[in-house]
Amino acid sequence: MITNSTGLEKNVYMAMEISNKKWKLAFTDMKKRREVNIDARNTGGLKRAIEMAKEKFGIKGACKVKSCYEAGRDGFWIHRMLASIGVENIVVDPASIEVPRRGRRAKTDRLDAEKLLDLLVRHSAHGEKRTWKVARVPDESVEDERRGMRERERLKKETTMHSARIRSLLALHGITTKNLLGVEQIKRLRDWQGRALPAGIYAELEREIMRLKIVREQMEALEGEQEKLLRKPQTRIGMVAAKMAKIKGVGMVRAGVLSEEMLGWRKFKNRRQVGAMAGLSGTPYSSGESHREQGISKAGNRRVRHQMVELAWQWIILQPQSVLSRWYGERFEHGSGRMRKVGIVALARKLLIALWKYVEFDEIPAGAIVKA
Repeated sequence: MITNSTGLEKNVYMAMEISNKKWKLAFTDMKKRREVNIDARNTGGLKRAIEMAKEKFGIKGACKVKSCYEAGRDGFWIHRMLASIGVENIVVDPASIEVPRRGRRAKTDRLDAEKLLDLLVRHSAHGEKRTWKVARVPDESVEDERRGMRERERLKKETTMHSARIRSLLALHGITTKNLLGVEQIKRLRDWQGRALPAGIYAELEREIMRLKIVREQMEALEGEQEKLLRKPQTRIGMVAAKMAKIKGVGMVRAGVLSEEMLGWRKFKNRRQVGAMAGLSGTPYSSGESHREQGISKAGNRRVRHQMVELAWQWIILQPQSVLSRWYGERFEHGSGRMRKVGIVALARKLLIALWKYVEFDEIPAGAIVKA
């Protein structure tokens, strides 16, 4: 073990500012600093930069290298690559990094790398664990298993986009329709003057209809594959999803999302962590004589949060005899529209905690109907 003059273990700290073409690397040994640029994704250049930093700092022999970078488009492959060469890395939530609030602030890759390096030293060397939020890196198998539901989400958005575009094109000529039409049906449509649609509009409608058909076919195929995986689960994520789907009202798609995004692979110590992960925790404002609630934080997984709010609305209809439905009815059902919405968010948080207890401890939500 290499130690410095104070007898403490000597480490090299490295902050990485990631971009598409260049990576900015900032190093320190708590005394000196060094900054270098390397080509993006150049793993050989990264190794050489680390060894050169050790040499410049006068470190001979092996020592720990601790690094960090902000979560972003590149995902977690950089983290896994760093771990493979013996670097202790953490992936940082960019939204949790403190910034000055007075006036405009300068922003360059060099300044960002220096800021990250300072925070890394505070976090790793001085033990300031609340410096920022560290992202939990999933296993490669878990990350790959999440692709199906996330692709389905994108395809659903594409379906809405193409459908809206078709209706907008028809509206340009005074035509409205509840059901989307096929190419042959479009030919028979007439505009507000009783004339056939112009050739340009018809051609664009035909292309939009073809794209919509492709997206729908892909979505049906993907949903079929996901349903098969949930009916005969082979992984923990699949088993957790199948277990949740037994509760009336949850459904297979929602169970898959909740399992893949959160409950199938994450471990939580208590209910507060569960609520915070979904961004459903409250954010009180209490300063001097001023005390008020600012609403939920929305700082967690938005997919889980959206699914839980939708489930909460369905829960009071499909599970009216459950304790949670009765709690909502007593407190919010006879209130204003705004209060009912506030209550639904509160119910969503309680439901998520109940599902977590069901998955981890086999505690069935009180009064809920569970399929055999």
